[in-house]
Amino acid sequence: MGTPEFAVPSLEYLYENGYNISLVITQRDKPRGRGKRVLATPIKEKALELGLEVYQPDSVNSKESIDKLRKISPDCIIVAAYGQILKKDILNLPPYGCLNIHASLLPKYRGAAPINWAIINGEKETGVTIMKMEQGLDTGDMLKFETIPIEAEDDSESIHDKLSQLGGRLIVETLKDIKSGNITSTPQDDELSTYAPKISKETGRIDWNSSGDNIINLIRGLKPWPSAYIIYKGHKVKIHKAKSIKKFIDGDNGVIIKVSNEGIYVNCADSCIVIDELQFPGKRKMDVAEYLRGNQLDVNIKLG
Repeated sequence: MGTPEFAVPSLEYLYENGYNISLVITQRDKPRGRGKRVLATPIKEKALELGLEVYQPDSVNSKESIDKLRKISPDCIIVAAYGQILKKDILNLPPYGCLNIHASLLPKYRGAAPINWAIINGEKETGVTIMKMEQGLDTGDMLKFETIPIEAEDDSESIHDKLSQLGGRLIVETLKDIKSGNITSTPQDDELSTYAPKISKETGRIDWNSSGDNIINLIRGLKPWPSAYIIYKGHKVKIHKAKSIKKFIDGDNGVIIKVSNEGIYVNCADSCIVIDELQFPGKRKMDVAEYLRGNQLDVNIKLG
């Protein structure tokens, strides 16, 4: 069970390692992109490419879906960013359980957007946890995990790609250990848990009274979607890349104090943010030097 790009490597790893994938369940096809064309989910595309049966129920917990699963009688159900909560009838169906590939080091960052929030909150490492699913939100016993560093140049896109590959490798290792009986489950410590709620577009609004590190982490954590943003003369401008330097120009927080080919300089609580790459509404993203070749950015403008 999976839907977005994150789940694709896991399906590939299972297929390449000879597992009998009797069914691939994914969400309904939805409109995507600027043209709002109805497109197959990434998992559906990969499953069809591999010649696998695909099932797309409105509700995976419907009687029809459960009957279909009972008929298949799976030994194990693998879940990777599927997008629906599984009820007890499904969780109790396979003898080896339902295993979730979760993109955080549980019990930290339970929920929908663990990659984004780990970066936004300035974590130095993250990872993948394989857990046995229960009815709580990412609360089941942990079977296996692996850690990777979050480097200064990483953003949510690069960490997503690293963790999706790690998740594919780790689920295969977990299944091999289950089959050999060489695995131990570890209960999560709920007192150490944190929550990673869904990201919305409003999450990206930059607070110029925040620290430089917090602003840079927000930009990194929301790239490529939904992107951190500013309001410039009433326009919502996405910020794709910036750096923090020592505050060296006087000026109020959130006011453009300098514009050059090197970037847009804006003071925040403890430093100066230099915006390197931006995107105006309806335009492609470009670096500031390129933008300035055909456009003007005014100083002394208070950014929203």
